[in-house]
Amino acid sequence: MTMNKTFLSLLFSIILLSCSKSNINDSSCKFLLNVGVNTTINMSLPQYSNLLFPSNSVYEQNVGNGGIIIINSGSGFLAWDASDPNHTQSSCSILTANGFIATCNCEDENAYSLADGQPMNNSNLRCGLKNYRVEQSGNSLLIFN
Repeated sequence: MTMNKTFLSLLFSIILLSCSKSNINDSSCKFLLNVGVNTTINMSLPQYSNLLFPSNSVYEQNVGNGGIIIINSGSGFLAWDASDPNHTQSSCSILTANGFIATCNCEDENAYSLADGQPMNNSNLRCGLKNYRVEQSGNSLLIFN
């Protein structure tokens, strides 16, 4: 009987801890607007041909807050808002992708992983990249939120 109580309390503790809120993407992340995104990328077009190869990315402007970065992760496609979530929106806060790293063009050069959207090497950054859902249908990618 005591073993069942111990097991249940351990299980409850694990569930409770796994539901705790992390510092990334918390309420202090207020620089990006919750913009509706619904766009289709045709990878048969020359401007998107880089997406046919793993670790390559493409920047698509006029979508989301500052455009979007789409990357071929090797096991699928990921899409991130190209605006730095730790800056007010400006011309320098648009991210530039190089492999799996996106860097802000402002003085602080905030860097983010395009594999998981988390800040790289700077524990002071509270916000991770805003991601969008990606569904592939043949040579087309539907990107939406």
